[in-house]
Amino acid sequence: MRLSDEKRADASADAATTGTGVAAEPWYAAGLRFECTGCGRCCTGGDGYVWVSAREIHALAARFGLTPNEFGRRYLRRFEGRYALVDAAGGACVFLRGKSCSVYEDRPAQCRAFPWWPANLKSAEAWKQAATACEGISDVAPLVVAGVIGTSLASARAAGLADGFADDAA
Repeated sequence: MRLSDEKRADASADAATTGTGVAAEPWYAAGLRFECTGCGRCCTGGDGYVWVSAREIHALAARFGLTPNEFGRRYLRRFEGRYALVDAAGGACVFLRGKSCSVYEDRPAQCRAFPWWPANLKSAEAWKQAATACEGISDVAPLVVAGVIGTSLASARAAGLADGFADDAA
């Protein structure tokens, strides 16, 4: 489930505030069910953006024994002032091999954060939509408690992932 143009607005999946300014519990306060199955579907799909930071570019370049500039010429594209990985044929991630990530240890924060993206956590309906593309989101998966979800969401945002991770539709 790569980030598409339709999912590039600012994020607001956190708990809404009540009229008193106190944060209300998020809709997922009871937790959500998820366990990665390694299916690779989150790394495929039409044209999308896997954003990378300068730190991630350096780590990936080192992994391949390339300078950051060499890595950039081979694996990056620039869009709206940011860098994203190029797509492989068919729109899959350039680093997807079969169903596995060939750079798993150095994968970008966007990939590490899935499925805890603000767009997916915006509402129960958004979570159900995410489940149509991710078999790890299911009623039989282990329960992930809200605290873990919140920490993952906060980590994603701290890594600069808030932009481009929310659905345009309100």
